Amino acid sequence: MFPHSSRNKTDSEPTSTPVLTPWWWDSAGQQTWLNGVSDSQLPVHVDVLVAGSGYTGLHAALVCAKAGRETLVVDAAGLGFGCSSRNGGQVSSSIKPGFEVLRKRHGEAVALAIHQEGHRSLEWLGAFIDSEGLDCDFNRCGRFHAAHNSSSFKHLKDRVNSEHPLLKSGAELISKEDQGAFIASDVYYGGAVFPRHASLHPAKYHRELVRIASDQGVKFVADCPVETVRGEGPFRVLTSRGEVLANEVVIATNGYTSAVTPALQRRIIPIGSYMIATEQIQTALLNRLLPADKIISDSRKVVYYYRKSPDGQRILFGGRVSGREADPAVSGPLLRRELVHLLPELEGIGISHSWSGTVAYTFDELPHIGRYQGMHYAMGYCGAGVGMASYLGNKLGKQLTGNPGGETAFSIPAFQTRPGYRGKPWFLPAAVQYYRLRDRLNI
Repeated sequence: MFPHSSRNKTDSEPTSTPVLTPWWWDSAGQQTWLNGVSDSQLPVHVDVLVAGSGYTGLHAALVCAKAGRETLVVDAAGLGFGCSSRNGGQVSSSIKPGFEVLRKRHGEAVALAIHQEGHRSLEWLGAFIDSEGLDCDFNRCGRFHAAHNSSSFKHLKDRVNSEHPLLKSGAELISKEDQGAFIASDVYYGGAVFPRHASLHPAKYHRELVRIASDQGVKFVADCPVETVRGEGPFRVLTSRGEVLANEVVIATNGYTSAVTPALQRRIIPIGSYMIATEQIQTALLNRLLPADKIISDSRKVVYYYRKSPDGQRILFGGRVSGREADPAVSGPLLRRELVHLLPELEGIGISHSWSGTVAYTFDELPHIGRYQGMHYAMGYCGAGVGMASYLGNKLGKQLTGNPGGETAFSIPAFQTRPGYRGKPWFLPAAVQYYRLRDRLNI
């Protein structure tokens, strides 16, 4: 996700100071949701140690624990501190490279398998939430994907009309004249509705995953960064709280991957994504602005994503506002201006929360799963991690436990890096300008 140009400040812009933590945390009762779960003592030995307590790590841990493996999850910060409790809560089947792009890179069979798994991840997540009875505001609401210019609408039309017979999304094209049924804005040039896409409350979902994993015997230690990993099974894992022997190690750190695993860090591009929550909006106005209750995204390279909050009282809006990473105190008002540009009736509405999180892009825009120096990993969800991180975390757990259901096409493409890259995206400002130019030129 790359930044879009910001507007000039208006005299009527509200001056209230937003809370600089995720609205999701307050909504889910963040102060109490994990009480009594995290331990302060490390075990001497475990079968599986998982570094990272987000969706990937929790799903891997859950599968391992259900298979009878003694499993420990550690996190450098609080449990769920990263993007698993900060994201927009939008669930898609998104694979960023199109089918034809992947066919040229990897052949038709691999391209088809990857895109089919993208579709499967969405259905799998819904089935998992239903079967476990998770309280996370899951809603198969559909997505309105808006075209930001006429050429984007044409591209979207071509994409929908030329879908592979085995990759039908059920998408319906929406003209500019009819888009008012989804959003009260004349900025867009029509779009498409993807009916199978869904939403959830990311912090509640994370809380529920911790709960069911804990019920299966998974142990948790928060504020426990891994410092070094030695050996290739058993592993000697040195943390800030001491050492643990582990038969298997899972690296589930995604956008927060560090120099503890330098080869993985070189393959991940950490990019900040920023969100705001508006103040409460009158129900009649909110329903007029977003009448269809769908999640929304747009076709810019500088993508914006937004939705009603699960309680139906405000709008949650995300994207980027600068080439370099910004403080949420700075990004919040800038994001608000972009939202008001899209929905001018929000001019007098302030923001209650402004926050950020770090997503992980990859050089080929695909997620990857595999092994590095004997350790298992899955990461690189490119901003679409709610469904895919859950799905590949489950695959990772099955691989660890020898379940044949762990096979996945995402293990086939090579996990790329670039010469001279060490995990700090120094090229991001230039990339931002490039994508801004593409948007302005309608490329």
